[in-house]
Amino acid sequence: MEVSEEEKEMKEKKALAQKDKEAGNAAYKKKDFGTVIQHYTKAIEFDDADISFLTNRAAVYLEMGKYEDCMKDCDKAVERGRELRSDYKMISRALTRKGSAMVKMAKTSKDYEPAIETFQKALTEHRNPETLKKLNDAEKAKKELEQHEYFDPQIADEEHEKVLQRAEVSRAVKHYTESLRRNPKDPRTYSNRAACYTKLGALPEDLKDAEKCIELDPTFAKGYTRKGAVQFFMKEYEKALETYQEGLKHDAKNQELLDGVRRCVEQINEASRGDLTPEELKERQAKAMQDPEIQNILTDPVMRQVLADFQENPKAAQEHTKNLLVMNKIQKLVSAGIVQVK
Repeated sequence: MEVSEEEKEMKEKKALAQKDKEAGNAAYKKKDFGTVIQHYTKAIEFDDADISFLTNRAAVYLEMGKYEDCMKDCDKAVERGRELRSDYKMISRALTRKGSAMVKMAKTSKDYEPAIETFQKALTEHRNPETLKKLNDAEKAKKELEQHEYFDPQIADEEHEKVLQRAEVSRAVKHYTESLRRNPKDPRTYSNRAACYTKLGALPEDLKDAEKCIELDPTFAKGYTRKGAVQFFMKEYEKALETYQEGLKHDAKNQELLDGVRRCVEQINEASRGDLTPEELKERQAKAMQDPEIQNILTDPVMRQVLADFQENPKAAQEHTKNLLVMNKIQKLVSAGIVQVK
């Protein structure tokens, strides 16, 4: 069968493209990225039907820190791959590279959202363990940033905010303290002094002021958000959840309280699913063992029998699940990392 000139030319171009790819690979081993880019670019010009040249160049851009260029190549690879009906694995690889570039560029928790979405799209193309790990890492990084951003309090009262802008936080504390001497029944001042203590890392004082704020005005939502934030920061997730839920009884649509509940539930569920790292589990257990409530549960003869039944007597354990009080205590032990759910 005679080969047409067009087919012959296409075959020659593919051969040249492969040659440049190999030369690029060799330069990559030497970390000569400029030469690598040149060869991969020539390979793309010779054969635009092989999107691996684009994903390879994207990988080099990623390593060079040229994240925008990496993302452009990934988008081209996906678009061209769709046209050519390329292997789903290749499409997934391009999307994963793009997500990795987005993660590198992320500075706030919201910046992680498009990266997470991109990793999820990649997984719909091909369930790759590496992509799944990148997704989990991005979600964890986003969560940590959210907690950090959330814990930086916003002072609602405009006048008090001006005080913080004009003076050091420690001076602001003195200002609020003097204000409370003159009017010791103002919950807003306790709330704002609590915010200052947050910035100073004075958590016991922070918690005390938040509790006083709630005592003076049980309907003031800010008192609950302040108290819940301190408890969350101290990794007392069950207590923080109770605080946020109590606040919602007075202000059911308060977004700070709703967000607080969501974050607490996420942390508690991590422990329930066994998703904590060994270091995180050890830290949570050590923290829990200092909690008088946890100590009381563990030393309670009835609860010790309940825990023994869960290990040794399935029939008795089934009866325990019908007792709401018992199950609440077990849930506290689970969220504290003391009891592991298999």
